[in-house]
Amino acid sequence: MAFTDMLNISIIREGKNRVVAEMPIVPELFQPHGFLHGGATLSLLETAASRGAELNADLGRELPFGTSVQVKHRKPGKRGRLRGVAELVCDTEYAPGARVQQWKVAAYDDAGDIVSEGTLETKIVSFEYFERKNMRRKSRG
Repeated sequence: MAFTDMLNISIIREGKNRVVAEMPIVPELFQPHGFLHGGATLSLLETAASRGAELNADLGRELPFGTSVQVKHRKPGKRGRLRGVAELVCDTEYAPGARVQQWKVAAYDDAGDIVSEGTLETKIVSFEYFERKNMRRKSRG
């Protein structure tokens, strides 16, 4: 079973520049004080941005990765559904066969209030770039 299946995350809308995902707010995802665990919210947001990265990658020759998350939790979740939105801000090549993307992410409750918001970074690297990086690591280790 995939991690996103365990959290019951589903993609509602998807495109190269914007992805919307949802998940139910259920007691199994609560922290000890009875509110939605921040890690579950982060997983929803990373799922949305990572799906966007996949849509921007040629999966026959590239691999997408989530690399950095900076999110502020603003309001606790207690019930209903949580909607995560990832919007592409920029896509920049930083080396031959490698580029970084910045995504603006936000999670909304059923009332439309922001539960969490921030930025998420993804990288898309060619298989060749990935192999070169791994070979360098192996030679150092």
